[in-house]
Amino acid sequence: MPTTTEPLALRMRPRTIDEIVGQAHIIGRETPLYKMVKKGYVPSLLLYGEPGTGKTSLAYAIARTAGRELVAINATSAGKKEIEEAAEAARWSGNVLLFIDEIHRLNKAQQDVLLPHLESGLITLIGATTENPFHEVNPAIRSRCGQIQQLKRLEPADLLVILKRALADPERGVGAQTVIIDDALLWRIAEAAGGDARVALSLLEAAVAAADERDGCLYIDEAVVASCTANRGFTHDKYGDHYYSLLSAFQKSVRGSDVDAALHYLARLLEGGDLASVCRRLLVIVYEDIGLANPMMGVKVQAAVSAAERLGLPEARIPLSVVTIELCLSPKSNSAYKALDAALADVRAGKLGDIPDHLKDAHYKGAAALGHGQGYLYPHDYPNGWVAQAYLPSVLEGVRYYEPKEHGEEKHYAKVYRRLEQLKQEGKVRP
Repeated sequence: MPTTTEPLALRMRPRTIDEIVGQAHIIGRETPLYKMVKKGYVPSLLLYGEPGTGKTSLAYAIARTAGRELVAINATSAGKKEIEEAAEAARWSGNVLLFIDEIHRLNKAQQDVLLPHLESGLITLIGATTENPFHEVNPAIRSRCGQIQQLKRLEPADLLVILKRALADPERGVGAQTVIIDDALLWRIAEAAGGDARVALSLLEAAVAAADERDGCLYIDEAVVASCTANRGFTHDKYGDHYYSLLSAFQKSVRGSDVDAALHYLARLLEGGDLASVCRRLLVIVYEDIGLANPMMGVKVQAAVSAAERLGLPEARIPLSVVTIELCLSPKSNSAYKALDAALADVRAGKLGDIPDHLKDAHYKGAAALGHGQGYLYPHDYPNGWVAQAYLPSVLEGVRYYEPKEHGEEKHYAKVYRRLEQLKQEGKVRP
């Protein structure tokens, strides 16, 4: 193994875009970015993705491939001075790429210095962020970047390629010594890394350091891998873009009736200690996605949420598992809230009209003189508690917001609703 103190992950950082593993949607050989960089042209761009997806590595590989000098700063620690120095270097050489990590943290003073240089083309910017740039990066900076690319977590198969490359490389990797490790154990390291190449290489480096030496070879056995990978492979950022995607994936899996997917995302949320968000999202799901198809689920979810909040983790997982599965397997309907949304749209558009006089409040002196409450037909005085009369403002006569669905419990509500519509047509409804 090399005597350098540099971590293996740093030594194995890709030198050119041809050494990049994964991210084929961004830098694959047929992508526009690959072809641009190979020709020496680099547009200003923003790279975003979770930690460990290779944003910094990609920036360095792009610079080296294009034959450009890379000046790297971090928005959390750099100031106006560093940006001005990068601009000055660009004036002299015309060959500088400015890499800004955590670019969403640029303050106003930094932006004021940077923007004119981007506008003039003096500085070519590669910005990296763990946050969604459409939410967190200044729009003025976004508009001056030709591309915004999202990096994805690497698959275990991608990480396996990187690990084998490190094992075989005698100069930058650990190939100077003969390392014996079973492919199944190497795969376990790849899986434990959670899509992060830096973590995968760090785990391999630790395993090599802990390996038994026999006959001039280093043997990495199952016990070493188990020790090095313990408690690895899971990360949870409660405030990051990925957090909201987890909640979204959880709800969409329930909506799509996929029990196993819903349980997977529930497990990830609970493993992150995110009990409050899970409980809130379950309450949203039961009324947004189950609705009138199974109204009693609202009661069940509320009971499960109350139990979970009282129990706390880890026991809270028990009632939450029950209602999650039941929500997945329940019939679904969004007709109720969609009906209200349609009514809200009319109200916001100014489609109001006057309340019919017979519905107006008549509990005050003088109401009769105004005609308020006059002619109101009290439904309880009629058979079946119903009588034909107008309730909507006249300008909205005949409007229909609710479109019932014919499954689950809602089919019974649909039958009643359609019978009432029929009676309205048959009865003499006073305007």
